[in-house]
Amino acid sequence: MNHATAEGPISMPLDDKQRSVLVNMLTALALSIVLLGWAAVMGPGFLLPPADITSPFAWALTWDGGLLICLIIAIGNLARHRFMTPADIDGSGLTSGTDRAHVYQAILQNTLEQTVIAVLAHLFWASVMPFGAQGALPVAAMLFVIGRVCFARGYAGGAGARAFGFALTFYPTVIMTVSALLWTVWRGF
Repeated sequence: MNHATAEGPISMPLDDKQRSVLVNMLTALALSIVLLGWAAVMGPGFLLPPADITSPFAWALTWDGGLLICLIIAIGNLARHRFMTPADIDGSGLTSGTDRAHVYQAILQNTLEQTVIAVLAHLFWASVMPFGAQGALPVAAMLFVIGRVCFARGYAGGAGARAFGFALTFYPTVIMTVSALLWTVWRGF
């Protein structure tokens, strides 16, 4: 509950779970800023599109194959569980579902949401950023895949255990979107 006085909000100390989430989120944010910044500014040649890629969209979508694999695995994992578990075989629309099915469904839902915004952010980045900055796309895709693995492995351990994976998936998307917007505005002046 957020309490406020005439002077403003009252600060409440964070509990252990909140501190764990905060530390893991900030760690993933720092890692995302450093790696994406390095790839976008330094533009190391091995991360840039090869000469035969004529469209930055093709470069983005090539790397987003990793995001697609994450989504396929999340769907397949839930489907496998439902097939192998009599209590869940009829699906969430017809049963209340086991705890494990709820976890797999939550991982799938979050992976779907993250995949949609990441692909859109990557395409936006590819469309407006200069050639040298396109090296951020493979880094963002790799961070996404690593983040999804960490998120899925940590999910059952609670918020603190999954926070790093969530943030490693989410923050690169936010950083790229905001950076591409700022670049677009700056170029307009």
